[in-house]
Amino acid sequence: MKHSMELLQDLAKKNGPLCVGLDTDPSYLPASVLKVFGSPSEAVLAYNREIIKRVAADKSACCCKIQIAYYEAMGIEGMKAYAQTIQAVKEAGLIAISDIKRGDIANTASAYAKAHFSGDFETDIITVNPYMGFDTLVPFTEYCKPSEEKGGKGIFVLLRTSNPGMVDIEQQELKSGGRVLDKTGSELERISAEFKGLYPEQNCSPVGAVVGCTEESDARALRDAYKDIFFLIPGYGAQGGAARIAATLLDKAGGTVNSSRGILCAWKKDADLAAKIEEGSLCLREIADSAAKASLAAKKDLLGAKKSLGI
Repeated sequence: MKHSMELLQDLAKKNGPLCVGLDTDPSYLPASVLKVFGSPSEAVLAYNREIIKRVAADKSACCCKIQIAYYEAMGIEGMKAYAQTIQAVKEAGLIAISDIKRGDIANTASAYAKAHFSGDFETDIITVNPYMGFDTLVPFTEYCKPSEEKGGKGIFVLLRTSNPGMVDIEQQELKSGGRVLDKTGSELERISAEFKGLYPEQNCSPVGAVVGCTEESDARALRDAYKDIFFLIPGYGAQGGAARIAATLLDKAGGTVNSSRGILCAWKKDADLAAKIEEGSLCLREIADSAAKASLAAKKDLLGAKKSLGI
């Protein structure tokens, strides 16, 4: 049995390392598309489905990351669109990453794990925040164990994020030596070692790490330090992260590089659509086509950067 992280690793080798971020805010859609649907959540779901269909057909990405906040902001109907988006990703043969960044203690953490690894919102992999303590990870890692009932899931734990404020906590030096993020990384290594006994033939741990590609200074050191850990790499594209930094982080166990606005809002910079943007006559098919083109371009960019580094 392979866990979800290893299935993602396999698909990244097959389709390329791109992760399409479905952080789909209704404001990312043109008014001409929004008005066709009964509600913003309906429009968002329709756009997501069109993107997923094209990306799967083109094999331009290995997974989709659905950021739950955008759907929560649309209320109950938004959460229905969230659940249906996860289902669409799975049905397309891609891996679904739910970006929920949960982190809490004891029974509350168990409830979060149950909510997102079973039932209406069941997904393949979730993001987890470890900064309330490493005991908060246990209810989530229980679902990573091999089990026909509920096992084989994966988690991405925040290690070094892509925002400027990561220096406020993650980069702080500890009296015992090293940084906060190094302490977190050591714990991920410890957990991963435990999983080697449960998945003796695994090529990566079911416990991955979130490592942004907006800082070049320690990208190589982080990749070398955690060679068996698969990375979720945010920051590429709209956040300014360079493909060469992402490519460095794709070495060893590999990773998946997220792009959200660069794909969702690609239609805004599509020269072929300039006239229709001016007229306000864009349709769903046209903006989805732009997203598909942007996905293929991102894949090419990332693979090119890997090749230039000999990875």
